[in-house]
Amino acid sequence: MSPDAGCVLLVGAGPGAADLMTVRALRAVEGAQALLYDALITEEVLALAPKGCVRIQTGKRSGKASMDQGEINRLMLRLARKGLRVVRLKGGDPSVFGRSGEERAFLEAHGVGVEIVPGVTAASAAAAQFAFPLSHRGEARRVTFATARVQDGALVEGGWAGLADAQTTVVLYMARDAAAAAAGRLMAEGRAGDTPALAVENAGRSQARAVACTLAQLGDAVADAGFDGPVALIVGEACAQARNVQAYAAPATASGRLSRAV
Repeated sequence: MSPDAGCVLLVGAGPGAADLMTVRALRAVEGAQALLYDALITEEVLALAPKGCVRIQTGKRSGKASMDQGEINRLMLRLARKGLRVVRLKGGDPSVFGRSGEERAFLEAHGVGVEIVPGVTAASAAAAQFAFPLSHRGEARRVTFATARVQDGALVEGGWAGLADAQTTVVLYMARDAAAAAAGRLMAEGRAGDTPALAVENAGRSQARAVACTLAQLGDAVADAGFDGPVALIVGEACAQARNVQAYAAPATASGRLSRAV
């Protein structure tokens, strides 16, 4: 690899609050000469970049991408070849549904060095903020991070059977608009409808909110909450320990029984 080819840092900004960034991430942003950042990066974090830094919003947000991945790849390459210290700033952790593998492969194939700086992912931020564990002795032996949607917005077809185990905490990223369908698939695979669940919006930020419900209620709870920020759906027995959450009140039917989403 040529020493003149440049280097790109793929940096995790964490869930949004600057004080949840790692020291290495903070230093990377403070030393950036070109900053390519996702739509969900907060102004608080962007303010850490130096005055002369070139700032480009890449607009990567679920269902609302304003710059496609190929264009982002070519832009990183072009800036790196100009000799700039390029920071590709991503929400959360770049290795958790952050396309770090694709970007690294592209850049290295073109002779550009890559360094990955991890960040706090939404599930960890939600668990800390709302005081519940992702794993818990006797209740949750495993944690699975998954996404419910594929690139065209459709529900992912495979892999649901592996999420049905009662001892697994399931975290679904980018699933706000697929909550009802995802809950239905989990129950179809055998996950109990009364399993505790949480829908957490803006995890780790001051304006975060969480709605507690059951898996069977999850679709209705998300729809009624009117979320417009990033949402993580978390399903598992350990969710019952969450504090400072809004309990979902399912509307009563004509017969007086509570309705439950499927």
